[in-house]
Amino acid sequence: MNKGKTLFAQVMEFVPWKNFSRIVERHNGDSGVRTLSCADIFRVMAFAQLTWRESLRDIEVCLTANQEKLFHMGIKSIPYRSTLSDALNSRDWRIYHALAMRLILKARELYSEEKPLPDLDATIYALDSTTIDLCLSLFDWAPFRTTKAAVKLHTLLDLRGNIPAFIHISDGKMADVNVLDILQIEAGAFYIMDRGYVDYTRLFKIHQLGAFFVTRTKQGMNAHRVYSAPVDRSTGIICDQMVALDGHYARQNYPEHLRRIRFKDPDTGKTLVFMTNNTMLPPLTIAALYKARWQVELFFKWIKQHLKIKRFMGTSENAVKIQIWSAVSTYVLIAIVKKELHLEASLYTLLQILSVSVFEKTLISSALRPVPTQSDEVITAKQLNLFDF
Repeated sequence: MNKGKTLFAQVMEFVPWKNFSRIVERHNGDSGVRTLSCADIFRVMAFAQLTWRESLRDIEVCLTANQEKLFHMGIKSIPYRSTLSDALNSRDWRIYHALAMRLILKARELYSEEKPLPDLDATIYALDSTTIDLCLSLFDWAPFRTTKAAVKLHTLLDLRGNIPAFIHISDGKMADVNVLDILQIEAGAFYIMDRGYVDYTRLFKIHQLGAFFVTRTKQGMNAHRVYSAPVDRSTGIICDQMVALDGHYARQNYPEHLRRIRFKDPDTGKTLVFMTNNTMLPPLTIAALYKARWQVELFFKWIKQHLKIKRFMGTSENAVKIQIWSAVSTYVLIAIVKKELHLEASLYTLLQILSVSVFEKTLISSALRPVPTQSDEVITAKQLNLFDF
């Protein structure tokens, strides 16, 4: 890395620009473009995400104030807000979707050796969605309720590195469970879901494809116990049972037995009932798998709070999708930097550092290794007492 480059330029060197150029050519992204190419848009959007810019005017003012540093950041000129607005509406969002998928593929390769659970050598996915509320008068293409618009981010998170393996953007009306119809199920993998994804037809399809699911049962689950396995109640496991569904349609949709585990959380005292098609893992491992699902909630929180996609810089569907995919690409890019440079700091810490130092010309491997603060030692130096007579 050249020490004369800004931190932002050094981060951008981890982007596979040759692959990105081929993506742009495939979609004719730069055809007839005189200013602000597709690559320039990504640099500007990544800068906006990393430094928490919240509007087009905010981007323009910030870059104008640092005009002499733009060349060292790889940005050719100041993107005026009208030019950037037009670009967000006219460039094909699929270009940035393809870039995000390329970065995700690389990140998953880098984190492939990690184990979310030390005693389980398998691919573990957490599936969930988050709703981003919008103004219906501005975003009329994404109706949700009578007076509200929204988009949903359906995400399948690979818990090895917490990398999104699958993302589907829909309007707010799409039910969470419907995403199982477009998900490519991986044999041998574990899919951790909340009770909103309980649909016996779709769960049985996962079972038939050789994958495992862990979810929570819905209230009033109509099933009877077939047999129970012995459990150690001191661990929090109340019961470990094989059950058969009793409802007529439920029994047709899932004709085989299911495993039901009742667990009392020793920390909160709350009782949780898990349902899975895996019959081999210990019940405590099943409980630990469901607990790991919380990582997808943290991913949504991190994306929405720290990558600023709640305030969109364009109102068209194309502009919104460009910003979402740019945010995802930025998240994955920092995960790649963390792994490539063998950094111990969390992604949140790395983002905090970059948010205030993107213009600095420090070697990135040094800048992203924060020096741990040491507790101040009490100095007991001998000093004369002025009032000691």
